[in-house]
Amino acid sequence: MNLVWKLLRRHVSVAQLAGFFLANLFGMLVVLLSVQFYSDVIPVFTQGDSFIKKDYLIVSKPVSMMGTLTGHGNVFSDTDIGDIRRQRFCKSVGAFTAAQYDVAARVTVRGMASFSTDMFFESVPDEYVDVNVNNWKFDEKENIIPIILPRSYLSVYNFGFAQSRSLPKLSEGVIGMLAFDVWLRGGGKERLMKGKVVGFSNRLNTILVPSDFMAWSNAQFAYGNNGRPARLIVEVYNPADENIALYFQDKGYEVESDKLDAGKTTFFLRVVSGIVLAVGLLISALSFYILMLSIYLLVQKNADKLQNLLLIGYSPARVSLPYQTLTILMNLAVLLIATGLLVFIRQYYMDTILLLFPGMEVTGIWPALAVGLVLFVIVSLINMWAVKSKVISIWKQNS
Repeated sequence: MNLVWKLLRRHVSVAQLAGFFLANLFGMLVVLLSVQFYSDVIPVFTQGDSFIKKDYLIVSKPVSMMGTLTGHGNVFSDTDIGDIRRQRFCKSVGAFTAAQYDVAARVTVRGMASFSTDMFFESVPDEYVDVNVNNWKFDEKENIIPIILPRSYLSVYNFGFAQSRSLPKLSEGVIGMLAFDVWLRGGGKERLMKGKVVGFSNRLNTILVPSDFMAWSNAQFAYGNNGRPARLIVEVYNPADENIALYFQDKGYEVESDKLDAGKTTFFLRVVSGIVLAVGLLISALSFYILMLSIYLLVQKNADKLQNLLLIGYSPARVSLPYQTLTILMNLAVLLIATGLLVFIRQYYMDTILLLFPGMEVTGIWPALAVGLVLFVIVSLINMWAVKSKVISIWKQNS
């Protein structure tokens, strides 16, 4: 191989190799940066209490003057839910499940008198919960009820109730450390449990408990009332779709109006993000095409020397090996340099993101590194195949 390489390297163009290297480096960096940026920023879009969430609508039936939520006219039947699910704008539908028993709570703040209040519980499927909670599960043995409160409730307490009664204002962290007594009564049974606030929701204006707790507690304490859902949470593809408003108007359903306006903004931002990612992938594909073209021209330029080597008995595989080794080493150098540049660029934008969203989950560079390794293998194999195919075609022309 040393003799073959000494002969062939005299005709290797430094300019072509530089173009090959830069095109590969640019393409690799764009792909890695796109993947890593998406991986780093996606928690801002999807994790609990992110400022850009999936598009959800809270849907209910209007309550008439004499109507009640337990009446059949104010709840959703399986037919109603199935009809919503079949609409083109609908991605998924979840139902609110209400507690069919009485709930009372007593909170004691150290150094001050305790106060009690009646309350209510609702649950939704876990995928609709917008708070990042690791242990959003109920265990009867622990006798603790995980609870998510609307963030608006905390504001009402701090700036209304507490201020008017000279009570201390409470932060989310302080409330999260409190454990309060909760009484469940119904069906001739009663049980004292501990409630613990594990998060605050911006999306759902209700007191949430886990679905498994709701199923257990309704089985234990329900009075036997109608358990049909009175509210639905609907995930839509595009909140700007005019068919959404037309459908709910035609059905006479009520929708929280601000959800549609906020959803339009989030949909627009996701579309822009998708366009940027698509452009990055297109540039990368063009870069890889230039890379392949550079290798092809490099082999074509040395066609005469390759023909002479093949005529004196060198095999196509042995003649191809120097070029294949060169491309593999260059691809490896490209991967290492692109990874180094990625770490530098990532540090710059992550500092800014963490200032804006201090509680955001931070991932490592493993997603981009995995994609980089896959691209390295694929591109190297394609390069090796292109070189060998060209050498074999030259060999066949003179055989």
